[in-house]
Amino acid sequence: MSSKKKITILGVTGSIGQSTMDVILSAPDMFDVQAVSAHKNVTRLAEAAIKLQAKQAIIADETQEPALRNLLKSHDIEVLAGAKAIEEAARTSVDLVMAAIMGFAGLRPILCALEQGTNVAIANKEPLVAAGALIMETARKNNAKILPVDSEHNAIFQVLEEHNRTSIDKIILTASGGPFLNWSVKDIAAATPEQAIAHPNWTMGKKISVDSATMMNKALEIIEAVHLFNMPPDMIDVLIHPQSTIHSMVSYIDGSILSQMGASDMRTPIAYALAWPQRMDSAGNKLDLKTLSELTFQQPDFEKFPALSYAYKCVKLGQGACITLNAANEVAVDQFLNGKIGFADIMKSVAYAVDEFYPEISTITLKTVEDIEELDNTVRQAVERYNQV
Repeated sequence: MSSKKKITILGVTGSIGQSTMDVILSAPDMFDVQAVSAHKNVTRLAEAAIKLQAKQAIIADETQEPALRNLLKSHDIEVLAGAKAIEEAARTSVDLVMAAIMGFAGLRPILCALEQGTNVAIANKEPLVAAGALIMETARKNNAKILPVDSEHNAIFQVLEEHNRTSIDKIILTASGGPFLNWSVKDIAAATPEQAIAHPNWTMGKKISVDSATMMNKALEIIEAVHLFNMPPDMIDVLIHPQSTIHSMVSYIDGSILSQMGASDMRTPIAYALAWPQRMDSAGNKLDLKTLSELTFQQPDFEKFPALSYAYKCVKLGQGACITLNAANEVAVDQFLNGKIGFADIMKSVAYAVDEFYPEISTITLKTVEDIEELDNTVRQAVERYNQV
């Protein structure tokens, strides 16, 4: 009987998926890849399936299925297509599902895996922001573990002492401040997509890079932390730490602060999630303490980065507001990256959605995934109308 850990990677062609592939390929004796999926990048999906010796390759965009079949015709890899096929792959019995599908689209596969009692490494923020309570409850009911891959939440997962939960003073999420930390509000408003995706410390996908520039990334992480660690929002702080060396901290009532440090390399938290409860060599960059010249911290500027205020506001307003925040931001970032709106219009879109549009629909019932998806879709359409795209 194989002692290898069975893994399914959903979203293998993105930044997290590719880093996951690096870690797995560095330790081939540890893992057996069941399935890999992608949205529409068939070339990279086929390459990943071949390199990882996956049993299945699934493309969400059904029009790309013939191309994928052609690329894999000489390999013993089953080819499937469509969202339902991805959900079915998430239900297949494995030890861990790496959920790295970008955006809200990752929600249903995560729930499918958790319903089977499968542990899920969650690498995308949006499902937890939109449906955190549902995800955590599904995990609890099915005795499944959620392993956060986000470097900040992964750090907290490592240093939060469950047996001392009542002694926690607060969780401190660190933030690099993004590329515009020292820019003026006027200059930020005129930023181009190329400037917004040029993160000073991390190599990430375009959407999350823009979120880092607006600090919406950190706003979503506040909401995530509320759900992942069952903490009220007033016990979650954000601290600017430009070096991105300390990934997050937990402060305790006795004055102790436990932090997790590491290089700015996503392979570290990915390796932690893949190997949990053991540890493994991440094949990534290691932090050399001798090379550190300084570690600095500062309070975030809530006026320059209003996304942070919206996170706390939306948590207090409830799930519907969090869904609204996320949906509005996803649409606006996509429009910005495609040159349809300016950088300042991203937060204007969010402000419109949360402050003006959401109060009109705030009585909506949110009991099922369908309810959540309906609100998400309604907000997306409203923001598209608002920006007249």
